[in-house]
Order: sequence, then C-alpha cells, then structure tokens
Amino acid sequence: MFSTIEWTDEGVILLDQRRLPEQEIYLTLRSAEEVAEAIRDMAIRGAPAIGVAAAMGIALGFRSADDDSPGTRRPRFESLARLLTSTRPTAVNLSWAVERMRRRFEEHVSDPFPRLASALKEEALLVRHEDIEANRAMGRHGAELLPDDCRVLTHCNAGALATAGYGTALGVVRAAVESGKRVAVYADETRPFLQGSRLTAWELHRDGIPVTVVTDEMAGHLFQRRKIDVCLVGADRIARNGDTANKIGTYQVAVLAQAHGVPFYVAAPTSTIDLAAVTGAEIPIEERSPLEVAHIGGRRVVPEGVPVIHPAFDVTPHRLIAAIVTERGVVRPPFEAGLVALCGPGAGNAPRSPRPAGR
Repeated sequence: MFSTIEWTDEGVILLDQRRLPEQEIYLTLRSAEEVAEAIRDMAIRGAPAIGVAAAMGIALGFRSADDDSPGTRRPRFESLARLLTSTRPTAVNLSWAVERMRRRFEEHVSDPFPRLASALKEEALLVRHEDIEANRAMGRHGAELLPDDCRVLTHCNAGALATAGYGTALGVVRAAVESGKRVAVYADETRPFLQGSRLTAWELHRDGIPVTVVTDEMAGHLFQRRKIDVCLVGADRIARNGDTANKIGTYQVAVLAQAHGVPFYVAAPTSTIDLAAVTGAEIPIEERSPLEVAHIGGRRVVPEGVPVIHPAFDVTPHRLIAAIVTERGVVRPPFEAGLVALCGPGAGNAPRSPRPAGR
C-alpha cells in the first residue's frame, strides 16, 4: 500500500500527486516553506491530508535550535502558522491542525528547546495517526448506508490520497467491500485538475475495486439511465447548518441526484466541521490560477485573450444532502443539532467567534 505522507529523520516524505498516474514519485521536504509550497502547488491535496502536512510543517519549523531563545519562539510559531494557513483557504482542516499545534506549543513554550521540538513532532504524528483511525471508523459507519450491490458516483478524490490513509468517501467504499458488499464506482474526471481520473481511479484500481472513469458531463446521462445508486463525496468544510464545500462540480452532482431520487452522502472527519460558519455563504472559496483551466497537459486549449475563471470549490446546500458520515457516526437532517453535538470537547472545530461572511 502506498503512503500519502510520513515523518522521517530526513524530513516529511509525501507522494507527489501531480505525477500520478504515470509516475509514483516521493518528495522529501525538509522545511516548513517546502511543505507550504507542496500544499499550494497540490503536490499534496485533500482536506485531511493538508491538515496533516500543516502539522508536520510546524514541527519541521522547530527541528533546529538555531537562534532559539524564549523571545523568538512565539514569533517563529506565528510566522509558520501564517505561512501554512495562507496556502489553501477553503479546507478548514488546515487551520484546525495549526490551532491544534498551537495548543501543544503553548504547553511547552518555556521548556528546553529539545522538549519543545519533541512535543511538536509528537503532536504532528498524533494528528496523522488519528486521521487514519478516524477514516476507518468513518468507513464502518458509512458502509451501512450502501446497498449490498451498489453503484457509486463520486466526484474529486476523497481516498487515501486525500488523507493520511484509507480515505473518507473512498474509505466508506473500502469498508463496504471489506464487509462483503459488491461495490462499483463511477469516478467523475473532475476538471481541471483531474483528481477523479488520475487519482481516484489509480488508487481504486490498485485495490481491485471496480472503477470506471466518466467525464463530468456524463453524470446526467448515468442518472437518466438509472446506473447510479448512491452519490458519495468528501468535503473541505462543512458549515453549522450542513452546507458543504467540496471540489467544484459537486453541487451539480447533488442537484442531479435529487432530481433522480438518488441519495447524496458526504463523508468527512469532524475536523472538517466549522461551527463558526453558520451557512455555506461564510465559507471562503479558493480562486486558483486560470492557467490551470486554460491549459491541459501543457497545451493551451483556450484562445489568448479569452477570460477564464477558476473557483476551486462550490457549496452544496444542506437540503440536497441525505446524510453526513463522520468518525463519530452518521448525522441526518436537520444537521445543526447533530453537528454541534459531534463537535464536543476534543472533536472537530469548537465554536469560535463569528467572522464576517465572505466567498
């Protein structure tokens, strides 16, 4: 089994997802700056995975005692935190992980430097371990929602590649298969980064789980022909009312699912729940480079001078979601009470002070 991200004495080692499926290449990152670049350039992507990467980036930033003194530690931490949280604004797991590292930092800020560095490393490794365990628990809960003979449509990649291991939405698929259910997956290609065709298909094929790639435009045809039993996606941020941000194109899949009477499920850890965002209107939407849309495989496919927009995410309203699967159980509408209950002490993102709405 491949590994998405690991901590070693050499640095943080991660699978470069930009090279898949042609090449399985691992990068060794030796500084927080290199981790931030890998997140920004999507060498590693997926909300839980970049949360793990951010935690490890903080730990990398404190591996060296050069110029260390009690007066420089907090500024160093805040500089690292700003660097990492600025890379991908929509996925709340990233800021959640940084805040978790901040709490551990404050517990040991006055300790000798080796103890501080060790504590931050321990916390980063714990974030990784807990992510894998959460995904396996999520898989067990979600597998109960799938029929014994099931055709699943998924959008983007919410598998082992998007996490520290096992996956969220694809973790549900894996758990269902492990329980003896017959599951086949249709993977939307997910333009423009092609996470479905490059990544979801790659990891499911490796696991021997039947997967068929379709273009994003084919989903309506599949629904019309009654070839889809369940829609199952991951999430980058879930608002208090259940509105869910996921890769651009998810909303239209949810609309199609409702129109054809197909349940639409979201699978995500509690660290993806943002109780401070009352509705999806408060979820920031990352705008990526138009060049990623205007070019395919290094070749320009849009005429020079023609405007291109590139919102990387959209928000699916809670009314289109049949259930949200987490490591702590399945939440059904109305979502707010259930999501608040899940995010008790030690789970997900505790309520924070309201912030201005913004997209």
